[in-house]
Amino acid sequence: MQPSDLKNLKIAVVGAGYGGAAAAKALSLLGADVNVHEQANQIREAGAGIGLRPSTMNRFREWGIFDAIAKVSSPSDRFEILTPSGDPIVQEAWPAAGDQVHTHLIHRGDFIDALLGVLPEGMVHLGDKLETVQDKGDGAVLTFANGKTVEADLVIGADGIKSVVRKELFSDKDPVFSGEHAYRAVISMDDAHGMVVDDNLRMYIGRGTKIYLLPLRHRGQVSFDITALCPDGTWAPQVTKNDLLATVEGFDERLVNITRHLDLATVNIRAVYDIDPVDTWHSDSVVLMGDAAHSMLHHQGQGANSAIEDAGALADALKQADSVKEALALFQAIRKPVTDELQRISRQGWSEGEIDEVFPGQKPAALGSEK
Repeated sequence: MQPSDLKNLKIAVVGAGYGGAAAAKALSLLGADVNVHEQANQIREAGAGIGLRPSTMNRFREWGIFDAIAKVSSPSDRFEILTPSGDPIVQEAWPAAGDQVHTHLIHRGDFIDALLGVLPEGMVHLGDKLETVQDKGDGAVLTFANGKTVEADLVIGADGIKSVVRKELFSDKDPVFSGEHAYRAVISMDDAHGMVVDDNLRMYIGRGTKIYLLPLRHRGQVSFDITALCPDGTWAPQVTKNDLLATVEGFDERLVNITRHLDLATVNIRAVYDIDPVDTWHSDSVVLMGDAAHSMLHHQGQGANSAIEDAGALADALKQADSVKEALALFQAIRKPVTDELQRISRQGWSEGEIDEVFPGQKPAALGSEK
């Protein structure tokens, strides 16, 4: 699209998470009139640490925000996979992307704060809970629970795994329970029993359980994550300290001690869900991105990275195509094959023996399936 067309483009982004904030930044740099509508009255990102891949950091450099992200993250050289007792299985450098060879480890809260901090004041509107989307072909109308109505030439559904935009226009399928729980906490480096000596991610793999140690040394902390098979699909399950200790039985005693001394009030506990691949992400004026389009299990660490890549690809498509309609088709053609494969791979996380122990005679759709 011509620069003059892009400057006349009115864009409404639904959701101020990683994907929505990144899309707002990328599209505002094109000169478009961008507004972000977030249902929460206050943006707070719970959870723990994530890794921003080299290709993601390249996008941040392209958008002029690399330094804002780098100053609240730590560059990591490699990742390691180990046995429960700490014997090495795999040690690999992060896949490089041009000059970028480091994955930057960052706290989720710091990440979203940094992204929102580089957006112009007044671009993000809080308390806008989407109720309906009316697709008019050459534009769309959003209606919010607070009575606000917004018209836009392009609507971007970046509203997560429970996306209203997806449900209204593209797929009425519900999220899929993976058969596992994630228990996530951020602890002091002093409480890591000397297990963190550098800035590299380590994953310990036991039967039915994986433990991730993700250093956040720039803030003197460690992200401690346990992923374990469990049949309870309650979104926010009730879990005791004994439940957590049972999942780490047989692991290095230092990992057991970290678990034993966790304050459950500070642990983010959730059942893990993803979605089946969505056949079509877009109409002529509405498009899905991030978790709304392709929510995936966290085993590959690609959720946030994929959302950032979506934002960059969408901005590229709008620059290259002759119209919004053509741009959205190009965006899906570029990104959907990639995210379909990442979704498929992320569902390969457990052996059949482990699954059968926890789910005798049955298993959740996401476990070991290839949809």
